[in-house]
Amino acid sequence: MSDLKHGGQAIVDSLKQHGVDRVFIVPGESYLAVLDGLYNSDIQTIVCRHEAACTYMADAHGKFTGKPGIAMVTRGPGAAQAYTGIHTAWQDGVPLILFVGLIPIADRQRESFQEFDPIQWFGSQCKQVFILDEVSRASEIVAKAFHAALEGRPGPVVIGLPEDIIQQQFEGKKHPVIPVAQGAVTQSELQSIIDALSVAKKPLMFVGGQNWNAQTCQKLTKFAEDNHIPIIHDWRASDRIPFDSPAHAGYLGYGRADGCADLLDSADMLLTIGTVLGDVASDGYTLRQSFDQINHVVNLDTSLRGHSGATTSHIVASPISFIKAIAECKFDELDAKSRLSWFNHCHKQQRQDSAFPEIIISSNSDAQYASMTLVMKELVKIIPEDAVYSFGAGNHCLWAQKFLPTKVFPSQLSSRNGAMGYSVPAGIAAALESPKRLSVVVTGDGEFMMNEAELSTSVRYKAPILIIVMDNGQFGTIRQHQEVHYPDRVSGTQLQNPDFALMAKSFGAHGITVNSNERVKEQVAQAMKVVSKDCKTVVMHVITDPAELNP
Repeated sequence: MSDLKHGGQAIVDSLKQHGVDRVFIVPGESYLAVLDGLYNSDIQTIVCRHEAACTYMADAHGKFTGKPGIAMVTRGPGAAQAYTGIHTAWQDGVPLILFVGLIPIADRQRESFQEFDPIQWFGSQCKQVFILDEVSRASEIVAKAFHAALEGRPGPVVIGLPEDIIQQQFEGKKHPVIPVAQGAVTQSELQSIIDALSVAKKPLMFVGGQNWNAQTCQKLTKFAEDNHIPIIHDWRASDRIPFDSPAHAGYLGYGRADGCADLLDSADMLLTIGTVLGDVASDGYTLRQSFDQINHVVNLDTSLRGHSGATTSHIVASPISFIKAIAECKFDELDAKSRLSWFNHCHKQQRQDSAFPEIIISSNSDAQYASMTLVMKELVKIIPEDAVYSFGAGNHCLWAQKFLPTKVFPSQLSSRNGAMGYSVPAGIAAALESPKRLSVVVTGDGEFMMNEAELSTSVRYKAPILIIVMDNGQFGTIRQHQEVHYPDRVSGTQLQNPDFALMAKSFGAHGITVNSNERVKEQVAQAMKVVSKDCKTVVMHVITDPAELNP
C-alpha cells in the first residue's frame, strides 16, 4: 500500500490532532475519502440512521464536553436534513463542526446531482462556512474551523468537501491547533462587580450558556452559598449548581414558576454569567426590560447577540475565567448576613416548585393510564446522583425540567430552540461519552417518533439509555395552545402510535408498558435494573391521560 495520503486522510489526522475521539455520521459517496481515512483511525465512527439525529448527537457532545461535536453527512438531501441540528447549535451557542460532502468542482452551477450552495444554505445559521477548494489547505481549514466554533460565543461551523478535492494527494503539513482566548477580568471590573453585589439587598445571578466545567460550577456554588447570593438558571441549563443547593432559585423560560419571574423582576442587581437575557428567559421580552435596572453581564460574545434589557456593564470573559477570579474575593460578613432573608426566600421558591404533589393510587384494575408524575417520583427515589438527563421539545419536558435532580455538571442536555427529535440522540451521545453514568431520556410520543430509528444506534454501539416515553396520543404542547386559542376545536394534533415496548424489543432493546399507577414502582425498579446491571437500552412506554398536559 502506498504511503501517500489523500485529503480525506489529512482531515482525519487533523481531527485526531484536535482531540477528537468520536464522529457521528450518515455515509455518502461524496466523502468516501474521509470514510477511508477513518478506516485505520482509532476515532470511533458512530453510524446514525438520520442526518438530523447525527447532528443532534454532535450538538449534545458539544454541550456535554465543551469540545466541538463532529458530524458528517452527504450533499443535497443529507445536508438539508442536518440543517435542523445546525439551527439548534446556532441558537444554543454550541460548538459543532459539520462536514458535508459536495459535488466535484467541475460540476458546479450545472444543476448536477444533489448540487446546492453551502454558503447560501448555512451562512445565516453558523459562525463560518469553509469550502475546501485546495487539498493543500485541508489541515488548515480544520484548525480554523475548530477555532471558529470555540472562540467568543461558541457555535456551529460547516466545512464543504468537494468529492474530487479530498481524493487528491495531500503533501502539506498538519496545521497546529489554534489557541482560543477565554477572556479576562481586570481588577477594576472585578471590584465594580464586588461593590455592586455588596450594596445590593436582593442580588441575583443568572447563569447558563457554554464555557463551563465541573470545577467552575463547584466554585460558583461555594461562592454563592458563602455570600448568600441566589442563582437562577437559564432555560434548559439547570445543572450549573446542585439541585438541592441553598443557592438554587429555579429556572427561567417555558414552564418556569411564576415565582421565578417575580425573582428576576424584583432583584435589585442581576449578574448574568455565560448567557444573555433573551427571548425565552425574559418571557418574550417582558421581564426585566426597564432601562433603570442594574444588569451586569459576563459573556465572551462582544456583540451580546440575543441580549435584551439594560446593560450596566459587559465583561468579556468566559464563566471559567470570571468565576475563577471572583471566587477568590471575600465579602464583608455583615453584607452576607443582610442578604440571608432574600437568599432563603429564593431557594424556598425552587423547593416548592420542584416538590412532588400527592398522588392517590387507584386500586382499579381496569385503569388504562399511568401518571407521568408518579413515574418521575419513583424514578427520583432510586436514580444515581450523577445521572444525565436528555429531553427534546414538548410538554414532556416539563416533568424532566421540574423534577429530575441535576446534582453535577454536566447533567442536563436539551434543545433550547425547541427542536423535536433531540432527546434520544442526545441520550446516546451522553452514554457514549460517559458510559459509567446513567443516561436517562424523557420524551413524548410525537418527539420520540421523529428519531426512534436511533434505538438501533444505541443497541449497536452498546450505549444503554433509559427512555421514558410519555404517550398521550397527541402533540400535547400544540394541543394546549389550541385549547387556549380555539377551545373544544381539536384539529391536527392527534396521533396514532405503535406499541413502543414491542418496537423496542424489535430493535434488541428492552420494552416495558406502563398503563396503571399500581405497578409504576415495580416497573421503574425493573427498568433501572435492566439498564444498569444488564447494560441494555430500555423503553418505558408510559400511557398517560390525554388531559394530563402539565405536571
